[in-house]
Amino acid sequence: MIAIIDYEAGNICSVQNALERLGAPYQLTADPELICRADKVILPGVGNAAQAMASLRASGLDTEIRSLRQPVLGICVGLQLMCRSSEEGPVDCMGLLDARVRKFPETPEAKVPHMGWNSIGNLEGKLFKDLPGGSYVYFVHSYYPELCPDTIATCRHGDTLFSAALRWENFYGTQFHPEKSGSVGAAILQNFLAL
Repeated sequence: MIAIIDYEAGNICSVQNALERLGAPYQLTADPELICRADKVILPGVGNAAQAMASLRASGLDTEIRSLRQPVLGICVGLQLMCRSSEEGPVDCMGLLDARVRKFPETPEAKVPHMGWNSIGNLEGKLFKDLPGGSYVYFVHSYYPELCPDTIATCRHGDTLFSAALRWENFYGTQFHPEKSGSVGAAILQNFLAL
């Protein structure tokens, strides 16, 4: 069973729909016991990192997430919350991934938010099994995780090369939305479920 952590994040329905399309059983829950027993855990997220982190801390779920040993996938703000800190607040995050989250500089060539389809490269690891570099995925974000030793995929927006995905031990994160990224996103989710 897959646990989707319920902490009032904005893209829960699209994650649920994507798992249903894959025939993957899931439960939307904020119960630490159910989350701990799950085979896989997804930390979704759309919205403000500081507010989302405050919600996790108020419920104690930030401590629970840090203790998990099964594969965990953070999506968009869910990924950002697993990083060291975010300029959106600013706020200290969970520190599972060795990256700071920065705000994109707005330029005539690179509007903020970065929204729409973009290609990812430098793909590493099982999350991207059988996917070629240059695959297109869907982004919508104003803040990005910087490049770091945990980077397993990159993307460019204007002059900024950033981490499109990160991994440390059992913790994975995508800045893009696999649940909105068509067949490529479905393949990434299927690879996560197969870990």
